Amino acid sequence: MRVDKTIIRNFLLVIYKMVHYNLKVIFGNIFIYFLLGAVGFFLFTAALTFFDANANPTPATVFYLLLFPGILIIFYPATFGIQNDSDSRTLEILFGIPDYRYKIWLVRLGIIYVLVFCILLVLALLAMAAFTRFSLLAMVFHLMFPIFFIGSLAFMFSTVVRNGYAAMVFLIILGMVFWILSGVLSESQWNLFLNPFHVPEKISELIWASIKVKNRLYILSATILMILYGLLNMQKREKFV
Repeated sequence: MRVDKTIIRNFLLVIYKMVHYNLKVIFGNIFIYFLLGAVGFFLFTAALTFFDANANPTPATVFYLLLFPGILIIFYPATFGIQNDSDSRTLEILFGIPDYRYKIWLVRLGIIYVLVFCILLVLALLAMAAFTRFSLLAMVFHLMFPIFFIGSLAFMFSTVVRNGYAAMVFLIILGMVFWILSGVLSESQWNLFLNPFHVPEKISELIWASIKVKNRLYILSATILMILYGLLNMQKREKFV
């Protein structure tokens, strides 16, 4: 059975236009400042580490160097995306599209996550050249779990409060709580910012591997639930328009 080339061409054209539109939305307004701030923060902290004679950078060090820039990059598009649609008066139009939550915001979240993954891959490559060798894909893979969680949490709260600035304040406070708890739960499966490249001395490799797997499963499950809850909220048109 031969597939009509026109159908394939039209399908690819629709995908291209959808990705192009959402990239314009993501890169609109002040996202570029968050991106520049994330890259600048990484370069600044990397330079301090590089020129510190007493520093001994390891993959665990690189994990923390890349964590905050990743969160900073994903923070704005996930938090302010809905408000930007509302401010640009496109939200009403988007709600007129059948299966709005799947055709628009699910695609947009996917684009955001792929974008963050690619940027972190470049930053991780720079870190490898400056500090120490490690698996690039493994590093970025583990970084994406807390970053996905924060991005999904930001998206979910933006659908609840429907105001980017209010969601931003709440997420900053909640992020500080998570960070404080990470010190207490540093070697726990409940630590959102668990560093898989830091192997505790008093824990066997088998137990540590089990903790890492459980941690990633918990984060992934919570991330999926938050995305689904946010998408469900997006079906309540009367709350947004």
